[in-house]
Amino acid sequence: MIRTLDDLDAEGAAVGVRVDINSPLAADGLADDARLRAHVDTLSELADRNARVVLLAHQGRPGGDEFSTLAAHAARLDELLDASVGYCDATFSSDARDRVDALDAGSVLVLENTRFYSEEYMEWDAEEAADTHLVAKLAPALDAFVNDAFAAAHRSQPSLVGFPGRLPSYAGRVMERELDVLGNIDESPEPRVYVLGGAKVTDSVDVARSVLERGLADAVLTAGIVGNAFLLADGVRLGAASAEVVNDRSAEAVKRAGDLLDEYGHRIYLPRDVAVGRDGERVELDLADLPSPEPAMDVGSRTVAAYADVLEDAGTAVLNGPAGVFEDELFAYGTRELYESAARAEYSIVGGGDTAAALRRLGIEGFSHVSTGGGAALRMLTDGDLPAVTVLDD
Repeated sequence: MIRTLDDLDAEGAAVGVRVDINSPLAADGLADDARLRAHVDTLSELADRNARVVLLAHQGRPGGDEFSTLAAHAARLDELLDASVGYCDATFSSDARDRVDALDAGSVLVLENTRFYSEEYMEWDAEEAADTHLVAKLAPALDAFVNDAFAAAHRSQPSLVGFPGRLPSYAGRVMERELDVLGNIDESPEPRVYVLGGAKVTDSVDVARSVLERGLADAVLTAGIVGNAFLLADGVRLGAASAEVVNDRSAEAVKRAGDLLDEYGHRIYLPRDVAVGRDGERVELDLADLPSPEPAMDVGSRTVAAYADVLEDAGTAVLNGPAGVFEDELFAYGTRELYESAARAEYSIVGGGDTAAALRRLGIEGFSHVSTGGGAALRMLTDGDLPAVTVLDD
């Protein structure tokens, strides 16, 4: 059984909280604070209960453009929270531990980017992770550990899976909500319709197979590069440009999509038309008009109408991935229309990542649950095995 904040005696306790505030950056700081806002409830509750809140988080990947300190994140959290928020440019050094010891009840301290330490960008099993320098040195300064980083829960870095081996551990409010929704998808209203789009072809095929085999999906609507892979598997000649994009993503995608069509073709819906860019304009092509020298960038209006009919009867709609290159207004139509149709379902779930980013960019609201984690949500929908959750289930 996973303990939550309801089970934690927070008064005066030094509570390490792993969050996922990995955000796009701009020249003057954060370009988007959505991930920080997601954790406000957890952090505010702990501060209001007089905990001494110690934040652990990562930003970017070593060598990447967005691999940076968490100074800007701490400054933004100081604006978002009523509690005082400080920043320490170390994670488990003696200075960091001294800062934790001196922390006032009801205040927050953001420790440095965990990925500044080589241990943190390697995968470990929980027992080994508990013995890493990061965990072994910081844990004695803490009284409890809270994992609120659902978006990173499919990974097994020390800051995610190591502390439960040394400290009483709990799920934060973000983690709790995500597990309640995605972990109980079999109890959601029927019929269930999954809209699988975007560019993560292999992951989406895995999700489709899982939910179809387990009887969790009455219909799977394909779009984006995922939809193109299924069209190719069905023998549609999209054109060399579209086929190249699919094959670059996954060499096995078309074959695996074809196997799935053979088994569950009556429940898998394929695009009826696509949109390409031609002479600076959007041009919609029926399948009979293909192949096209231009790559398919969106689904067309016939597909949108057919999918909207299916979504109209949905008890639960689950969205993962956009229908096209929504960042370009010429090709935002399919994503906008399908998302708005899905939002009208009795119960609607957004699988995080690029899907949530598309919602924010297009200004679409009204969903029952918007996940904070793309990869973690996909893993949960596929087999439910998340390393950072497993170690919480003591």
